[in-house]
Amino acid sequence: MNCQTHLYRGLDPKLVTRRWFFQQCGVGLGAIALGQLFRENGWTSPAALSPLAPKQPQYTPKAKRVIFLFMAGAPSHLELFDYKPELAKWNGKLPPAELVKDYRAAFINPSSTLLGPKFKFARHGQSGAELSELLPHLAEVADQIAVVKSMHTDAFNHAPGQILMSTGTQQFGRPSIGAWTTYGLGSESHDLPAFVVFSTGSKGPSGGSSNWGAGFLPSVYQGVLFRSVGDPVLYLSNPKGVDQQIQRDSIESIQRLNRKHLDVVGDPEIATRINSFELAYRMQLTAPELMDITKESKEVLDRYGAEPGKGTYANACLLARRLVERGVRFVQIFHEAWDQHGNLVADLKKNCQNTDRPTAALLKDLKQRGLLDDTLVIWGGEFGRTPMVQGGNDGRDHHPNCFTMWLAGGGVKPGITLGESDEFGFNATKDKVHVHDLHATILHLLGFDHTKLTYRFQGRDFRLTDVEGEIVEKLLA
Repeated sequence: MNCQTHLYRGLDPKLVTRRWFFQQCGVGLGAIALGQLFRENGWTSPAALSPLAPKQPQYTPKAKRVIFLFMAGAPSHLELFDYKPELAKWNGKLPPAELVKDYRAAFINPSSTLLGPKFKFARHGQSGAELSELLPHLAEVADQIAVVKSMHTDAFNHAPGQILMSTGTQQFGRPSIGAWTTYGLGSESHDLPAFVVFSTGSKGPSGGSSNWGAGFLPSVYQGVLFRSVGDPVLYLSNPKGVDQQIQRDSIESIQRLNRKHLDVVGDPEIATRINSFELAYRMQLTAPELMDITKESKEVLDRYGAEPGKGTYANACLLARRLVERGVRFVQIFHEAWDQHGNLVADLKKNCQNTDRPTAALLKDLKQRGLLDDTLVIWGGEFGRTPMVQGGNDGRDHHPNCFTMWLAGGGVKPGITLGESDEFGFNATKDKVHVHDLHATILHLLGFDHTKLTYRFQGRDFRLTDVEGEIVEKLLA
């Protein structure tokens, strides 16, 4: 009630007059009566009962869910997607002075010698997509993906670059794209988080949990980090001596207190707390079945290269398919393993051996199950690598001017290559796509005008793309 709210906020009891009561509390009594009328007639919106209830986007979406395969550390576009014969000719030579004028590198002297591509390339599929010999499995699905060779960004170090790719800004404290998605669409899953995150590389992402945080959005929209082995989250199992009935009774008692407090103060974080208790209880029943990939056929396990009981990228890809099947809205896999300042050849071989097969298997599996048409799959890192050498003759530095990502499913035009870079793979030169443009396009495919999906904070409306971003029309099917 309004009168309770005013009292809670410290209204002087001497000012609580009869006239004040009818002026102020009448509104609250009326709202209660109206709400009861709505409930009795079945008019109450699901979103009013749960912040994660499914919501309608602004227009008909092409994609209903997203799987973002985030290759943290920044894979080399020059070894994987963007073959440069001219760079091979210049191997060991200094770059043209005009190419590196005013260029800021993370670690190397910009005038370091150029390094030719280390692997062979070939064209694949009807689309003729040019891919590295390190990606034989992706080559099998080349006609399903849209390769963007003209990505560019504003950041040239890992944490800022990852935060920019995840949140649209290099500043900490902004909502991630997964949080914006669940804020706009809610979730189709009642028993699992709306936004699930895996970390499968040699370490966690440099940007940390801000990559999947909710920022100033209510924290119910933030990502939930799952483990690939055992319970997906810690303390999901009950301790000894606590059975299901004791837990249910305890949660119901806590929830009654939380709902009373929510009615008084209206803090959305209390709604988050209520939702998290209920979700954790339901996950105790659903999560073990979700995580048990032994129920998959041997054919499926072999296709992914998945091994039950191991925390691998392959297992995470298979779990991503199982999650979106169950209504999870956004799944993000961070594989932090691509920062090859040295040991480029050996590490790229290892990374591609770990990721190429399961990535292609995920696309095949989604298509076979009829999920790819409305599931948007994104692959890429935070930036690219320099054409100049680092680490003797076997490494590359961070490079924001040009890199490659690819997208598939969910309204993306398949079998195309968009954009070009110069003869050295140094600058994007045609159909340039900034991170803000990528975000605008993702939101468009999910059914949103990126300029209108906003949240008011500190006196102004914020959005994922801030004041920038253009939809990349050529990517749309």
